[in-house]
Amino acid sequence: MTDMIEKCMSLSEQLEMIHSCIQSKTPLSQALQERGYNYDNLRYCSYENEKSADRSIIAQRIEDQPVFSDNIPAISFFSGAGGLDIGFAMAGFKTIAAIEFERLFCDTLRKNDPEKLVIGPPDYSGDVSHHDEIAALLKTKVGITRGFDGVFHGGPPCQPFSIASNQRFNKSGDNFKRKGFEDAEKGNLLFDYLWYIREFMPRGFLIENVGGLLELDGDGRVSNALNELKNLGYSISVPQVINAAFYGVPQNRNRCIILGVRGPVVPVLPLADSVPTPCWSVFERSLDGAKNHITREHNAESIERYMKLEYGCRDHLGRVDRLDPMLPSKTVIAGGTKGGGRSHLHPYYPRTLSVRECARLQTFPDSYEFVGSVARQFTQVGNAVPPLLAYKLALSLKEALKNNE
Repeated sequence: MTDMIEKCMSLSEQLEMIHSCIQSKTPLSQALQERGYNYDNLRYCSYENEKSADRSIIAQRIEDQPVFSDNIPAISFFSGAGGLDIGFAMAGFKTIAAIEFERLFCDTLRKNDPEKLVIGPPDYSGDVSHHDEIAALLKTKVGITRGFDGVFHGGPPCQPFSIASNQRFNKSGDNFKRKGFEDAEKGNLLFDYLWYIREFMPRGFLIENVGGLLELDGDGRVSNALNELKNLGYSISVPQVINAAFYGVPQNRNRCIILGVRGPVVPVLPLADSVPTPCWSVFERSLDGAKNHITREHNAESIERYMKLEYGCRDHLGRVDRLDPMLPSKTVIAGGTKGGGRSHLHPYYPRTLSVRECARLQTFPDSYEFVGSVARQFTQVGNAVPPLLAYKLALSLKEALKNNE
């Protein structure tokens, strides 16, 4: 970290340049370029307690995990940018088809795995609520039948149950309240997913969603649906909200996880770490040649505000937070499907994060490339399940399959 700060300009030069840009209305990006600098040469006023920080815990990288080759077939529902697919592939599953509704997400899936069948635009709707269409494709294109000797995994869209998603709106508006199952567009996609499980009876399945799913199950719809699967012979783990930061992911991200397998032995979720994973090591890795690393060109007024923030503090005008490197990052936000989420502020440079930096907080491998506009790349990254978390959940599901053979 010391090396990173040493390349920054002095505070006096930085303030002089910022004030000059504000007075002359010169773009800060232009002034930086004229002086041979970029936004990573800017600095905060304070790096308090950095020298005494404990750097013994390093964020795990998905690239460093053991890769298994069991080739257990899997179908991916609500595939998004492929976070679950990556983790399951490394854990020994072969995703033979990915079902996704959003065209751009499908393009990212095809970009990174051209051989995988992607059931989505432009060739198919990718809409899991169209039971007849998707089931027919799974039978004809993929060749699966009832009693599928593989697993399903998926995270139905979580916006109707998400606190963060709805807090983007004014508190007095109808959109601020989480609609849950009342959301006409996405509130019942979980039950569509469960329909496919009942229809094809895979050996096992994984359900991922935000913790709000359980909070809004006041009438027991989820519990009743899971009981139906138990009556069909599935053993199902108790729905549990876990924080990815306790599974090697350098980010606070709470998710509800449910594992199910055909057989009498109930799946067990992976053990959590005793302490959460800080994010400091993510920001000290080189970005030379990294894909999807384009940083925003902030104006001088924004940088003047950002540079005064202490670790963990928020700029309320821009609604962005300076990350504390000794803690897990705050949750990487997706935003809506028609725009990108707000990225957080870099802990060492007073600027927002790039897509690649957010992808590293999500534990995507650096080789994985996101397509589309930068705003939509943020959406894809923020919507994803962290591949490292997916990997550890997939290993637990695989163990449960073995225990029920």
